[in-house]
Amino acid sequence: MTQSLDPTVLPPSFPDHTQLPDEDGTFVKNFQEHPQSILLTDSILPVLQRLHPDGQYAIGQDCGIYWRETDPPERGAEAPDWFYVAGVPPLLDGQFRRSYVLWREFIAPLIAIELASGDGSPERDRAPLSRTKGQKPGKFWVYEQIIRIPYYAIFIVSTGTLEVYHLVNGSYRLLPPNDRGHFVIEPMNVELGVWEGNYDNQKLRWLRWWDSEGNLLLIGNERVAIVEQEIQIERDRAQRAEQEIQTERDRAQRAEQEIQTERDRAQRAEQEIQTERDRAAQQQQEAISRLLRMGLTAEQVAEALSLEL
Repeated sequence: MTQSLDPTVLPPSFPDHTQLPDEDGTFVKNFQEHPQSILLTDSILPVLQRLHPDGQYAIGQDCGIYWRETDPPERGAEAPDWFYVAGVPPLLDGQFRRSYVLWREFIAPLIAIELASGDGSPERDRAPLSRTKGQKPGKFWVYEQIIRIPYYAIFIVSTGTLEVYHLVNGSYRLLPPNDRGHFVIEPMNVELGVWEGNYDNQKLRWLRWWDSEGNLLLIGNERVAIVEQEIQIERDRAQRAEQEIQTERDRAQRAEQEIQTERDRAQRAEQEIQTERDRAAQQQQEAISRLLRMGLTAEQVAEALSLEL
């Protein structure tokens, strides 16, 4: 008798970024959120391109970081308003990322930033998974204990205040600002701080990056404006130099004209002297002829006219 074996049923594989939701159906909390994320990304790109000449890095803006598989899937994800991951490709199989799936990439973001519309309480929620009774654990706890993101920043939009936490020995510690009031993100060699100014037609307090020397990292149109200003300065300098050259040319031309005028005056004076000499010689010759006709000897004429024989 032949005994039949039941086929082995394997559990389904963990889903990837194309199989997980890329949104949770909630609204953006404020109009500052999207331009703020763009501002952070635009200004940091030159730094990241220097850090990663091979292009192996990814930036997420309000994208889900899936850290465990749940039903529904969104309960196992957190979506920082902005985060940066080093050492991963920007595309997966030639596709734009729809989410960041931790169990497939195994590399935690270096920094996550939350733009808090309220007082920051949800962003500081430390409730662990064991105490949430089927609900999502606290965001702070997930970033600190599960994903282990080295730097976690909370920006309170309404007050323009910034808190930055650094993961030390498995726990977040509040990072003190430096003398410039910025927070140093050492692996990126940059500083994160608050800048007050006009961006996207909104004069507000914004999160900005600075380099290690305290120079503000500029966005594209600011860099273009600086270049255009430098070009205009060079144009003005060249125009002033050309004007100075033309002034010197005019001065040299006037000097040459004055020299020529003096030459002409000297020539006329020489001509006048020669004319006087010729006239004097002619008058002398006429006087000699007249005295000779009057019967004077040559000696007498020479003596009368003070001439040498």
